[in-house]
Amino acid sequence: MKQSDIFRDNADNCLQLAERAGGLPAHKRYSRMADAWTALANEQDWLDGEIPPVTIRTPQTRSA
Repeated sequence: MKQSDIFRDNADNCLQLAERAGGLPAHKRYSRMADAWTALANEQDWLDGEIPPVTIRTPQTRSA
């Protein structure tokens, strides 16, 4: 199993915990953890060469 798949499994587990959370703070905490695991999975896919890097566009500056 790829490392990124393990990270995505962790994200899914966090989402399940968020659904069963007893209150809003716990729900938000588990949701943020799921987002972090998903970001790690995407980064691992990039490190493994499976997805291209994201191109960040910067605003053009004008000369006065």
